[in-house]
Amino acid sequence: MRTFFTTGALTALLSSAAALTPALAGSEDVVVEGAWSRASIGMNRPGAAYMTIRNTGDTPLTLIGLVTPLAMMPEIHESKTNADGVSSMAPADEITIAPGESVSLEPGGLHAMLMQLQTPMTEGESYPLTLLFDDGGEVTVEVPILGIAARGPND
Repeated sequence: MRTFFTTGALTALLSSAAALTPALAGSEDVVVEGAWSRASIGMNRPGAAYMTIRNTGDTPLTLIGLVTPLAMMPEIHESKTNADGVSSMAPADEITIAPGESVSLEPGGLHAMLMQLQTPMTEGESYPLTLLFDDGGEVTVEVPILGIAARGPND
């Protein structure tokens, strides 16, 4: 009888603990739309990638990094302009995307900075960019390279 009570108590305790543990959104809940980059002039200056990342799940998910064979140092950066009209750019921290929400990586705001290019970014080509999430998941998107003066994915 004692074994039954101990087992039942343990089961109840573990069930309660599981209910209190927050569920993590998985990378399977990520939808990437409108990915694009501009062509580069050589490899001396960094490139950039833009897209919209949507969380279709019911719990938050956090973007923690990027990987691409195109660049040795891909990072999420953020451009800001102060009240005096002076722009600056710095690496962004992890980006948490709420359930049902999206984050736009776009010129003048958050964007994927592609530093230490390994090859020039040539119009008409594309490259894989892998988004890394805190749940260990990855989402790879093929990013088309548009003309050097492109202003969006439809240019």
